[in-house]
Amino acid sequence: MKRSNAPIFWSLFGAGGVLSALTGPVLVFITGIAAPTGVGMPPAAIAYARTLEFAQSLGGKAALFAIIALFLWHAAHRIYHCLHDFGVHPGAATKVTLYGAAFAGSAAAAWLLVGLGWR
Repeated sequence: MKRSNAPIFWSLFGAGGVLSALTGPVLVFITGIAAPTGVGMPPAAIAYARTLEFAQSLGGKAALFAIIALFLWHAAHRIYHCLHDFGVHPGAATKVTLYGAAFAGSAAAAWLLVGLGWR
């Protein structure tokens, strides 16, 4: 039987899908509606100093990296398979481009998060 790398991409897709379904709407509500308008939470809740402190902690870096990276992998896999649904049969170049962009975005997120420093 031929080995396949498909389970790796499907697991990243699944994890990203679950994470985006559970946290995506909450993140949109908090950062887009609640904090800017002051409905349900004060605007100071996402002030720059507090956000930077969160991003500099180990747990904050892990949470931000998981959200960014898994959202990117989920999107890449979803776009790739949506192309099939629309009758476009992408080749290897499209696959490399989509998954390469997800990998590059994940690497950039890790590099930027490490570059923020530690608390």
